[in-house]
Amino acid sequence: MADYNYLTLVNEVNRRLNEVELTSANFATASGFYHTTKDAINSAIRHINHEEFGWPFNHVEQEDVLTAGIIRYGYPHDAKFVDMDSFRIKKDTNLNVNTKLLKYVDYKDYLQNHIKYEYDGSDTLQDTPAYVSVTPSLEFLVFPTPDKAYELVYEYYRNPVELENYDDVPSIPKEFKHIIVDGAMYYAYQFRGDTQASQLAQQKFEEGVKYMRTLYINRYSYIRSTYRPKSGISNFSVRVA
Repeated sequence: MADYNYLTLVNEVNRRLNEVELTSANFATASGFYHTTKDAINSAIRHINHEEFGWPFNHVEQEDVLTAGIIRYGYPHDAKFVDMDSFRIKKDTNLNVNTKLLKYVDYKDYLQNHIKYEYDGSDTLQDTPAYVSVTPSLEFLVFPTPDKAYELVYEYYRNPVELENYDDVPSIPKEFKHIIVDGAMYYAYQFRGDTQASQLAQQKFEEGVKYMRTLYINRYSYIRSTYRPKSGISNFSVRVA
């Protein structure tokens, strides 16, 4: 998105402070206040990402192809949290396998009861994986040992990387662009020593993050009752947090 990237975010801060805007040509070599503005954008994004563990825009559905005979696989490099209850084998008619949810097994349980799959290379132990476990070194294990190149699907929340190039796009959706800029203004005013403006920007930024949390995090579920008392039919909803 040409109108939503690192450069446009930095330049919006520059415009608010009546500074000359950067271009794609001089962005990488910007120094002084302009380098501080670049840092301020990343600081604002970092703050937003730290505010909530499970922002939906940081959610990833990963697909990996397993290797026959291999039980251990590394975490994605950007993984913050891997949902161990989300692992499933994807349906593949060529491999004669249906979609199958893998059951999570604690690592100690794996060591005590299933370690044979890792050190016994016998083909007789290879099959469609039914279980998944995670090691202290942040690897996951699927067992029984795969006998085919099954497609594994799982979900995780990522640690966003900092913006670096002028055309890098944040993981935070564009509709919250103004909140990122408000956060950057807080840091920019701090750099300029304007305490009052910095405090006002911080308040506006925190209100924006609160609004994001209302949209994405503070949701409620409803349980619908189908209980039928003797006097008639009751059909009501109960809200639970």
